[in-house]
Amino acid sequence: MNPATWLARAAARHGTAPALFKGTTQEADYAAFAARAAGVGAALAQRGIGKGDRVALFMQNSTEYLEALYGIWWTGAAAVPINGKLHEDEAAWIIGESDVSLVFADDKSAAALADRVSVDIISTQGAGFDRMREQTGNPQPVPLADKDIAWLFFTSGTTGRPKGVMMSCANIASMTLSYFVDVDDVRMEDAILYAAPMSHGAGLYNFMHVLRAARHVVPESGGFDAREILSLATQVGPVSMFAAPTMVRRLVDAAKATGHDGEGLRTIVYAGGPMYEADILEAVEVMGPRFVQIYGQGECPMGITALSRLDVADRKSPRWRARLNSVGRAQCTVEVAILDADGRELPRGDVGEIAVRGATVMPGYWRNPTATAETLKGGWLWTGDIGWMDEDGYVTLQDRSKDVIISGGSNIYPREVEEVLLTHPAVHEVAVVGKPDPEWGEVVVAFVACVPGQTADAAVLDALCLDRIARFKRPKTYRFVDALPKNNYGKVVKTDLREILKGDAT
Repeated sequence: MNPATWLARAAARHGTAPALFKGTTQEADYAAFAARAAGVGAALAQRGIGKGDRVALFMQNSTEYLEALYGIWWTGAAAVPINGKLHEDEAAWIIGESDVSLVFADDKSAAALADRVSVDIISTQGAGFDRMREQTGNPQPVPLADKDIAWLFFTSGTTGRPKGVMMSCANIASMTLSYFVDVDDVRMEDAILYAAPMSHGAGLYNFMHVLRAARHVVPESGGFDAREILSLATQVGPVSMFAAPTMVRRLVDAAKATGHDGEGLRTIVYAGGPMYEADILEAVEVMGPRFVQIYGQGECPMGITALSRLDVADRKSPRWRARLNSVGRAQCTVEVAILDADGRELPRGDVGEIAVRGATVMPGYWRNPTATAETLKGGWLWTGDIGWMDEDGYVTLQDRSKDVIISGGSNIYPREVEEVLLTHPAVHEVAVVGKPDPEWGEVVVAFVACVPGQTADAAVLDALCLDRIARFKRPKTYRFVDALPKNNYGKVVKTDLREILKGDAT
């Protein structure tokens, strides 16, 4: 079923219910929200865009994001949300790879893309978008089947090139309904607050709140500011939000500094990186039982396991601490298993690769049958994460099989940073690793070995990265070494580099 059908139904039943907010200011009720989406859909249809086509969104968080998103679905097309923090060259590559018909962007992103893509760009801050959403559209969205692709999410792999995760209408429905069972209920009086990028997990939580005709709140800043969020929560609560562990840490620090006890915050769903035990213990102590953890991937969006509010707040059960350090149990529409290298399920307590199967798992990667075959094997999605499951079904992540760095809740893939640095003529070898950081979770460190007799300046390498990749991906520190540690097969031993960083106070 087309996700926009949920918006049409919400508008029909609860047209006067408040829907879209910028800060504390209401921008639209549900009748206006649906009418604007239908208008955008009609304007796209006039351009010949419909079922089987793709439309990209490259912008910061805004209420217009949701209007454009649902307008894309209203005409039956698939949305390609792109992280607004990406470098314009990275965004242009995704736009070309997904063969989109049109791009919605904010003014800044539209200007940056102007000379890089050949398709039309519509700024959601301009008069052209206003004319689109003011059109009279069809009262009902174009019908879509369960297997039709609604969301095409590009996530990088260890090769450094993004892979397009195809999310079908059925995947989205499964994820949405699982939320009500495994994460939290949603009521009309509730609100979802978009502080993390709407192109990622935060945006996926719009569906649950559209279904229940709840409110959608974008902070005035358009992003994450801990004190702004605490203030907003008291004014527009009860609020739910998605947050990376580093964001939770900042919220707790701000709450302690201002004497805030979490008033107005109903549920904080945390994921996207390791949550330190001390941090979540303090979070519950300061702000109360408002936290739920989920574990998912783009390939199984937000939907592998969940650690309930009760489990996160529990301090009485004999195994409460072990459970608090887990990522919870399988969500209701999937099965989770720990497999060995041959695909055999391992006994409880044994360490192996975490695998998942069920209605939330993607059908495959966009135009990438090789990657699909490598990831979907034997009926399972192989997550690439290593962990174990206890007798009660709680899954604990042991390690990541890939070298992904998670900084501030965003994935950074070393290979793509390394490839940029290797374009400098003086750089002979480079290895990028993550260094634990109390604020960001991890920060990027580049170990650089120069061509004998040559040198490379850290400032020059930093400028090179800023010119080629998103700012948040660039190394925080450059360590210049004579050579990189290697094993007998000539492979760089990154574990040795991480050991070096353990005692590094810089």
